[in-house]
Amino acid sequence: MNTTASPRRNKLIVAVLAIVALAGVLALLLGQKPAAPRAIFSTLDGDKIALDSLRGKVVLVNFWATSCPGCIKEMPDLVATYQKYHGRGLETVAVAMSYDPPEYVRQFAKKNHLPFTVALDAGGAAAQAFGNVSLTPTSFVVDKQGQIVQQYVGEPDFAKLHALIESLL
Repeated sequence: MNTTASPRRNKLIVAVLAIVALAGVLALLLGQKPAAPRAIFSTLDGDKIALDSLRGKVVLVNFWATSCPGCIKEMPDLVATYQKYHGRGLETVAVAMSYDPPEYVRQFAKKNHLPFTVALDAGGAAAQAFGNVSLTPTSFVVDKQGQIVQQYVGEPDFAKLHALIESLL
């Protein structure tokens, strides 16, 4: 038995284990998703819904405006997505921007039979909590643990969005 090879081999093993451990820590840190903000939404009915109260469900938070052509275009797809996945644990909160007149939002929600929660962001606090959202539509997918897993600026690719929701449910 060669005794000089053993200490070198032990050092090599320790070095390899250190590299593997460091790689594992880096993978864990880089893979962490940001926590969703502690937002509170004011519904059209005046109720308050804390995003935290929806933990355990996948949540699609959509910032929109009645004056936004892209928002209006994507709304039927948002409705279809909600109808397809709500029974399996998807919640959708459509947050009207602070500059959107509340009566316009109410009329749009009623006329289009929006089945999900519609919120008014009168003071802009929800948009601010989500990183100062100013472009519409902007959507966030929040997983069951309350982590933001995806952000879309503009209309999402709904096939990819559905695949993501499927993976999270």
